Amino acid sequence: MTQTALPRGEQLAAPALDLLRGRPLVVLTGAGLSTDSGIPDYRGPGSPARKPMTFQEFLSGPEARRRYWARSHLGWGRMRRADPNEGHLAVARLGAELVITQNVDGLHERAGTPRLVALHGRIADVVCLDCRLTSPRAALQERLDALNPGWHERHASVRINPDGDVELEDTAGFEVPACEACGGVLKPDVVFFGENVPKDRVERCYAAVESLADTDGALLVVGSSLTVMSGLRFVRRAAALDVPVVIVNRGETRGDPLATYAVETGCTEFLTALA
Repeated sequence: MTQTALPRGEQLAAPALDLLRGRPLVVLTGAGLSTDSGIPDYRGPGSPARKPMTFQEFLSGPEARRRYWARSHLGWGRMRRADPNEGHLAVARLGAELVITQNVDGLHERAGTPRLVALHGRIADVVCLDCRLTSPRAALQERLDALNPGWHERHASVRINPDGDVELEDTAGFEVPACEACGGVLKPDVVFFGENVPKDRVERCYAAVESLADTDGALLVVGSSLTVMSGLRFVRRAAALDVPVVIVNRGETRGDPLATYAVETGCTEFLTALA
């Protein structure tokens, strides 16, 4: 059943908070939650248009992978220094049935969030596409530093993106190491555009959302435009089950027509009030 939201607005924060308090919650978070940690979002007000590398492009050859890793080496060097903000800490205190994050920055983990699904993986992990060995990103970062001395210093002013990428056109000469175990192709252990989210993660999230229908619970979405289906599908499932949906975001989202309340306010402000 489709729910009809009131017009998006900041004045809806109070009734949205009243609706959520005391209910079992599933929380879905997006890049807007991490902006207060210094990581820009994808589609918030003022965000520049960008086209992330697809999985198919990454597989297309060494030049594409050089471009990816040259940028990601700079971005992750900064992202790993970001700290959880008060919004992340508030989510950790909510005691939600499940927190589903579309973010790959690892800040929910560092905030101590229990019952977490990192839908798109974590940028702090690396996987070999040939032997499937996983390894810490920090170890790869050291290898990249050794192969590309001075890279950070020469590109200190480039803009970081939410996925750990940066805005950089000239990546010529950047050296990319192979898997130490088999010599295969290394990739961050995150879901690229063009890849599917692992089925077990999706099923766990659907189960949590569906359980809300039996417990008078609610789905809270914070900091996501819901532009891609990986997050929107959970809003659709909740609405179909008559589970209340609250969306908190700066700017309209694709899920607004399905929401009980669509609140135009900051994630940290709303979450700290709720927690």
